[in-house]
Amino acid sequence: MKIAYIYSTMAMTGGTERMITEKANYLAEQLGYEVTIITCFQLAHEQNFFPLSPKVRQINLCVPFYSQYKFKYPKRLWIKWQMNLLLKKGIRRAVKETDPDILIGVSRFRANYVSSLRCRAKKIIECHESRYNTAYDATLKRPFFSRVFMKFYDNFYFRTMERKADAIVTLTEGDRQLWKHAKRTEAIPNFSTTPVSRYSDCTEKHVIAVGRLAWEKGFGRLIKAWAIVSAKHPDWQLDIFGKGLMHDELVDMTRQYHALHVVFHGCSDHISQEYAASSICAVTSYFEGFSLVILEAMRHGLPCVAYDCPFGPANIIEDGRCGYLVEDDNTELFAERLCRLIEQEDVRKQFSKAAIERANAFDVDIIMNRCKQFYEQLLQS
Repeated sequence: MKIAYIYSTMAMTGGTERMITEKANYLAEQLGYEVTIITCFQLAHEQNFFPLSPKVRQINLCVPFYSQYKFKYPKRLWIKWQMNLLLKKGIRRAVKETDPDILIGVSRFRANYVSSLRCRAKKIIECHESRYNTAYDATLKRPFFSRVFMKFYDNFYFRTMERKADAIVTLTEGDRQLWKHAKRTEAIPNFSTTPVSRYSDCTEKHVIAVGRLAWEKGFGRLIKAWAIVSAKHPDWQLDIFGKGLMHDELVDMTRQYHALHVVFHGCSDHISQEYAASSICAVTSYFEGFSLVILEAMRHGLPCVAYDCPFGPANIIEDGRCGYLVEDDNTELFAERLCRLIEQEDVRKQFSKAAIERANAFDVDIIMNRCKQFYEQLLQS
């Protein structure tokens, strides 16, 4: 079977880039498929952040799309138009050259164009975030008429994907149900291949949180909750791993809310060891496509406390068995659940065993076998 992915660039460090890499490597190495990744904006000198198998072919179209921002309007529009023409020509040429059986567009990146391409391949749009929030940043803090236009454009964009693509693949069942007009939908979750250095014994007085220091990850409301927790348990520490534009703002919030023992570590090359040295994982995102952080924490035996946001946490955490799902944005309840796990070591350890067991349901072989079966079924339809 021949499979081709179309994406912007593999030179970024993110969950989407990581999952594309790991899926492509598995399909090529374990299943023997011919796999190609077609990147649109990655330039010749830019290296992939995650290592691709030598069995995976990569075609970089090297379209300098962002060069348009060097110019002012109206010239910028002219450059953008030229870049779009160059991009479409490059995609058509690469798809014709690889002649895939399955063509996968990643999330909403040029998804309307990918799903409309004239070729023999079955076209899949693989969503790495929920439809509900996929355009959140496009409407944030925009004028009224701009928000109206973006809403109209998004509806048109999604409708094109549903009408043209042969299938929409989501990470969760909740998100799958939002694609009501698609020809075919399938929910296939992510997996994690991060090596587990050791399991947590849940005795360390550390709570861990991991992710980009960005608005959508909700670290601001984590600090508010931790202010309540740390007042009751000043011997416990909150460790936050990640980088982002909100770093300074979050540091200020720890002072504003008198949150004790909050440590910002930046990114870690040894995150497995950090999970193992913690006893609880806290996730306060406003939304999640799936949440690899929860899965990775549970693989290390960490009970998780997470807001029940759309849609990822509820897809992984079994409430009251391996962690807690908390009513979204209920700061007091979130703090109470953290305190309960802090105060009850026997419950932490019980949840820890259940977390490891639950994480096994997302084993790479199980998930990729579902992908294999889905691709084969789609080709036969």
